[in-house]
Amino acid sequence: MNKIENNKHNDHVSCDSYHGHHSHDHENNLEHHDSVLGELVCHLPFAVFSVSLAMIILSFVSYLDAASGQSLAYRLFHNFHYLHIVFAATGTVLVYFKYSKKLLTGLIVGLLVPAFFCTISDAFLPYLGGKFVGLSMCFHWCFLSHLDVVLPFLLAGVINGWAMSSHPTSRKLFYSASFHFVHIFVSSMAAMLYLISFGFCDWWEHMGFVFIFLILAVLVPCTMSDIVVPMLFARVKSKKKNG
Repeated sequence: MNKIENNKHNDHVSCDSYHGHHSHDHENNLEHHDSVLGELVCHLPFAVFSVSLAMIILSFVSYLDAASGQSLAYRLFHNFHYLHIVFAATGTVLVYFKYSKKLLTGLIVGLLVPAFFCTISDAFLPYLGGKFVGLSMCFHWCFLSHLDVVLPFLLAGVINGWAMSSHPTSRKLFYSASFHFVHIFVSSMAAMLYLISFGFCDWWEHMGFVFIFLILAVLVPCTMSDIVVPMLFARVKSKKKNG
């Protein structure tokens, strides 16, 4: 019996070692991996399930005629894009303040990083995807066309991330467990709706391409925005201070 328990313990340790975990207390559950690849592998299941759910939901939009479907998708794209900005800004600021307490730098990072990566995942990459399959896509940048609408969502996300950074560890654990899935799901919806609203009405005929492309389009930017980039900025500031 003890041998079986020891084997289970060893399997658990080896799995944690692969993912860069070195202890099992609550605080270390919030630790991130040591490489970008490790973060991408960790978040891949979130992306796969989120894109799958987005495709199921948006299949119903495809039952509408082309004009009605594009009009509905265009309105819904903006809704999900704005909400994506809230989640992205929250995650960026929360991770930054985990590694650094520089308020001004954290606010600047929280404003600029989501603005860049949300545009990449929700608009620029779907635009390239449409071009790749031969569609006459046009690029729509909400930060240029609707800045007055975008800014309240961006500011709300930054403030929310700052508020969350002061919460106790137990709340951060709950937030971390649920946040990434919802964030990537909202991004998946926005990217998919962008494709439909700007001409990819028969996307189901290219469902395999759309599925793989959207996983990459949301996985890489969301992981970079949520974790990698704010962590790098925070650590650079900390090194400069210690140096």
